[in-house]
This record gives sequence, C-alpha cells and structure tokens, in this order.
Amino acid sequence: MTRRFALAAALALMTAGLAAVSLARPAPAASTYVPFTRAAFERAQAEDRRILVDVYAAWCSTCQAQETVLERLTARADNADLIVFRVDFDTQTEEVRRFRAPRQSTLIAYRGTRMTGILVADTRASEIAALIDTTR
Repeated sequence: MTRRFALAAALALMTAGLAAVSLARPAPAASTYVPFTRAAFERAQAEDRRILVDVYAAWCSTCQAQETVLERLTARADNADLIVFRVDFDTQTEEVRRFRAPRQSTLIAYRGTRMTGILVADTRASEIAALIDTTR
C-alpha cells in the first residue's frame, strides 16, 4: 500500500507542477492570432489584407519569445488591420512545406498576394516590427 501511495503522490506532484507551468505562461490574446486555414488565408489575400504568417511550435522557446513581441506589436493601433495566421509546425506540415518555412519560428509577411518579407528565428522587436511594416 505504501508503494501505491508514493506513486500516487508523485503523480499528483508532477500534475501540479505541469499545471503551475501552464499557469505561469498565459495563453496569447485571442485577437492576436487566427488559426491558419488555406481558405481564410486566400480570402485575406484576395481582400489585399496585411498578413503575417507565424510558423509556430508550442515547444519552441524562440517562438515563445516572438509571441511576446508580436502580442505587443499587434496591440498597437497602427497594426489593428494586421491579420496574424498561426501555422502549427507540428501538425500542419503540408502548409509548412507550402510556405517553404525552413523551421519553426519563421515569420512571413504579405500584402495581399505579394510576399513582402521573411524572418527566421529572430526575436528582436525592431526586426519583427520592420517585417510587419513591409505589409503597409
């Protein structure tokens, strides 16, 4: 019985630890990201929208650093019309290939159908802001 209790206690502590980790890092603002679908992306392109594609992996620390910067930049009034599509690096592999993203933490900017820039694994706010500005 002692062994079962020890295993149950260890499992409870690990679960509590995982819950604490997920609570320590809040989810991104709902308005910051739009889950990527080909139809929504093509519709935004047809409307000549300002678009940023974020090739993201939840386990990627660089992606998480970019996320912090993107949340700040997309909250600015001058970026209110920017649409940020999030492509899941792990589950949307076909889309990752279509975008020719070399890795997770790739940001690709568009103005309508025209690609205006790409940034790979860069977390500097100035560089991400400059990439977003190419969509104007």
